[in-house]
Order: sequence, then C-alpha cells, then structure tokens
Amino acid sequence: MSTKAVRINDAISDTSVARVDMKVEVVVIPVSDVDRAKEFYRRLGWRLDADFAIGDNFRVIQFTPPSSACSVHFGKNVTSAAPGSGMGYLIVSDIEAARDALVAAGFAVGEILHIGPSGRESGPDPEHQTYRSRAEFSDPDGNVWVLQEITSRLPGRVDAGATSFGSARDLESALRRTAAAHGQHEKRTGGRDENWPAWYVDYMVAEQAGVQLPT
Repeated sequence: MSTKAVRINDAISDTSVARVDMKVEVVVIPVSDVDRAKEFYRRLGWRLDADFAIGDNFRVIQFTPPSSACSVHFGKNVTSAAPGSGMGYLIVSDIEAARDALVAAGFAVGEILHIGPSGRESGPDPEHQTYRSRAEFSDPDGNVWVLQEITSRLPGRVDAGATSFGSARDLESALRRTAAAHGQHEKRTGGRDENWPAWYVDYMVAEQAGVQLPT
C-alpha cells in the first residue's frame, strides 16, 4: 500500500464522513437476457420492486431477497460489466435448511463446504461456527450467489445496544440455539434457572454482537 493511500485513508477516518450513516441500498448484477433473469429471481421468491423502461435503450428491474435491506438491480444498459461476472453473499442462519429449500424448488446448488484444518471440507461446520459454512448457486448468466451461515458477528460489527433480527425465522433459529446453550447452563448449575428470560436475552445479544457468551 502506498504512503499516499495510507494518508488518504487516515484523513477520511478523521473527518465527519466516517460518522455519516451510509447503508448499501442496491447492488447491480450484469445479465444478458433481462426477461430470463427476471423469471429466475421471481422463482427464487425475491420481491419484485420495480420494472420500468425509458425508451427502447434502458430498462431496470429491482428485486429484494426476503428480509434483506439491500436490493439487486439488473436490466438493459444498467451496467457495462460482462454478464455473469457478478458475485454476492446471501446470509442465512441455517445453511442446511436454506440449501434444502432451494433444491426442493428446483435450483442447482453446490454442496455445503466448511473451512476446516485442511482448508475447505465437505459438509457444514460440525459445530455450526459462524462464517464457516458456505454453498453456491448461480443465475442463468453465471452470476454467483454464496450462501453463508452467520449466527453471530465478529466483535465490533454489531452494536449490542441495537440488537435486531431480520425475520421471524432468524429469531426462531436464535431462540433454538439459546435454548440448547441454556440447557447446558442448567446442567452445569445443577438446577432450574428461574431467571431464564434474562439469561436468554444476554445470550442472544452477546451472540449477535460477537462478544463473550454467558455460560
């Protein structure tokens, strides 16, 4: 990295720009056949937000994945990138359930792989450690979507005071993991925890924020 680049980055981090809220709204993927792509993403169950054209030379379509705050654009003359050169990550709380649902709907999805001692290994992470398990599928043009199982974020990525869940299913998965952990907690303490709601809250907030979990 050049000295100039370091100085620019340092300067930006020292200004008010770093404190301005900036939320990713849309990512653009390049496709060769707009209607074919529209049908593919419709079949995925993504929400169709827009499909409009300006004359004969411009058309944009917007889809949003379930529970996502970020949408996807594609269309005619939307981007100069080569069709099929796009890649994105789709975060799921249960990668096996997500893959099974896609396969059952007729989509071709690669096998689940996880990061192990020897590199990529077959199957999901045995302990379902966050960030470890992935599976890929592609749209008709070859744009790649990576399913990645994330159940907690690295420290500092999430404000523990603003814990939220993107969907009822994400909340359900978090409750199931918390219930299993609480069962182990009660085994260690040797009795029923009457204050279990507070323990659940502490565990779920800590898991999402990526800080030390209660035991």
